[in-house]
Amino acid sequence: MKRLFPLALSGLALSATPLAAQEAKTIDATVNEAFAAVTGPFVSLIFAPIPGTSFPWIVMWLVIAASIFTIYFGFVQFKAFGHSIALVKGDYSDPDDAGEVSHFQALATALSGTVGLGNIAGVAVAVGIGGPGATFWMILAGLLGMASKFTECTLGVKYRNEYPDGTVSGGPMYYMSKGFAEKGTPGGKILAVVFSIFCILGALGGGNMFQANQAHQQIAGIVGDYPGWITGLLFAGVVFAVIVGGIKSIARVTEKVVPFMGVLYVGTALIILLVNFDKIGWAFGQIIDGAFTGAGVAGGMVGALIQGFKRAAFSNEAGVGSAAIAHSAVRTKEPITEGFVSLLEPFIDTVVICTMTALVITISGMLMIDPASGDYILNGSSIQTVGDVSGVSLTSAAFATGFSWFPYVLVIAVILFAFSTMISWSYYGLKAWTYLFGEGKTTELIFKIIFCVFVVIGAAASLGPVIDFSDAAIFAMAVVNISALYVLMPIVKAELQSYTSRLKSGEIKKFTGH
Repeated sequence: MKRLFPLALSGLALSATPLAAQEAKTIDATVNEAFAAVTGPFVSLIFAPIPGTSFPWIVMWLVIAASIFTIYFGFVQFKAFGHSIALVKGDYSDPDDAGEVSHFQALATALSGTVGLGNIAGVAVAVGIGGPGATFWMILAGLLGMASKFTECTLGVKYRNEYPDGTVSGGPMYYMSKGFAEKGTPGGKILAVVFSIFCILGALGGGNMFQANQAHQQIAGIVGDYPGWITGLLFAGVVFAVIVGGIKSIARVTEKVVPFMGVLYVGTALIILLVNFDKIGWAFGQIIDGAFTGAGVAGGMVGALIQGFKRAAFSNEAGVGSAAIAHSAVRTKEPITEGFVSLLEPFIDTVVICTMTALVITISGMLMIDPASGDYILNGSSIQTVGDVSGVSLTSAAFATGFSWFPYVLVIAVILFAFSTMISWSYYGLKAWTYLFGEGKTTELIFKIIFCVFVVIGAAASLGPVIDFSDAAIFAMAVVNISALYVLMPIVKAELQSYTSRLKSGEIKKFTGH
């Protein structure tokens, strides 16, 4: 997931005259208030805390599911890790299998939908509020989430639709309708329709408008303020050029963009860590100590746990079901193989990239404990509480302690993260759209045009309540999806046992070509 909780977005910059701008803001505010009044109860319900705590129930829903899948499948994320890497390398891939993209391309496309602003800004907020100890719980939740991805992506491939022209459609809506029917369990089609509606709303909002808006904010911060619709038009043009070619076109882009942006960001972090090599042991000590004592955190250990679990859940989207749509397009005749590949996703997103951000922030010394309150504050020329500073600013400041030019790299990273997220979520929304309205070139083109229009709207307008609602829709997807996974997980276990026994017996061999 790419964003934090409700953030202030840019103003509507469509006129040069102060009076017109003021009128536009007034209209914008009126629309925001009206929309918030209608959608507010739904947003509050999805993100409501468990009574007596500050822990959102939706995060607990995701973490409990991940824990159940981890135990039920015998800690598959650890046992199958090596085989997962072999699959991504193409050791077992047959190009003649049904599907549209390789294992690596499917993984890159799904990663492009999760790796983003959450890894930059979200981790900063989690560590700023929950202390370095939040990193430990974030890693733990990421490791557990690998089992959720394994479950949903296996089902995504097993119940996908394969068409005569070689294209495929898959995801939660298909395993809900087809899987439930196979088991004789009622309600599958209803769940599929509800999931699809939430997926479309999430794709247009959090997976689109928010990305365009934040990219514009970063660019404007470097080159100076200018109308957001200009950024929107540029992004919309590039996005349309990519998504008009379908999943194969998207995959060709993401397999290049995702490794580049990952190496750019992680490489910079590694250099800072190497420069401060003598502090790495201390930083890990802070993480372990903070995880179990919660030093400097309001709420102690529980406060660190909540922030860590929350960040992992909002970053890797394990259990949401979105990634299963991308992974369903893979070329394979063994559904379980894409389950193995997909479990690498939370590992890369949360365990590697998020941890890098947390370590740099901890080592940078940007956070210090206020002797008066005992809480974390920012260590800078003007001391202020962490809550007063955006996550992007904190991460930028932390990296800048090693490289003064890092804010410029961060702009490139944010633009790439936003772009890759938009093209991935366009595919998620498209498949939900075609599930509801039918397959066909015209149906697809209509959605792609709508999606690009929303890119321009997102970059130009202040749509806070709309984005909040779309975020709630994304996590409402998890409520529907995980309910289905509980029903269908015995099918995944049968697939796992069958594949594992055939792999051990030598029946499944590495592909050596024709």
